[in-house]
Amino acid sequence: MDDYILVVDDEERMRKLIKDFLKAKGYNILEAEDGEEALQIFSEKQSKIELILLDVMMPKLDGWSVLREIRKDSNVPIIMLTARGEERDELFGFELGVDEYISKPFSPKILVARVEAILKRTKANENEVVNIEGIEIDKDGRTVSVDGKNIELSLREYELLVYLIENKNIALSRDKILNNVWNYDYYGDTRTIDSHIKKIRHKLGKKGKYIKTIRGIGYKFEI
Repeated sequence: MDDYILVVDDEERMRKLIKDFLKAKGYNILEAEDGEEALQIFSEKQSKIELILLDVMMPKLDGWSVLREIRKDSNVPIIMLTARGEERDELFGFELGVDEYISKPFSPKILVARVEAILKRTKANENEVVNIEGIEIDKDGRTVSVDGKNIELSLREYELLVYLIENKNIALSRDKILNNVWNYDYYGDTRTIDSHIKKIRHKLGKKGKYIKTIRGIGYKFEI
């Protein structure tokens, strides 16, 4: 396995804990103790990094700043680690393109399970191209284009759009979307979905109108 998981945390004990559990599963690990080091490592090994575990509170450059820089040119899956479990922090993270959000303290086994779930989805080789009203989804390359122009979506935005399109003309409740897109044991506020929908609509431009809000229920992709 030539790819790496980049673990970014200023606490050496935390990095070792995460590294030990992930190495036991066969993953290669890169470490950074602050935001500046994380960006340097990422710039040098971007093509080899398949996922980032990123702490929020760090010296020199915090996790949000690192996230913003990485999202300028990469959709690599990112799991944010934070001791702050406040709802507004969680929504803020998703707005910036976080794929998963785990509050400290956490079970290392749960963390590993979430890492494996995300990597399984990103590596799924589905040789399929879906084109609906000019919105083209290449499931093999995990890319989305609108009228021939590529748009950048985070992993979670991509999965949410695919789920809506695969269930087009069906009204989907927020709880059902959470269960199917966010998968297991997600206890966040359903407004997380609203935040993602808003971003997807914006990125789709005029095609965003196909994502309908169903009052009191959730959303529906309707042509």
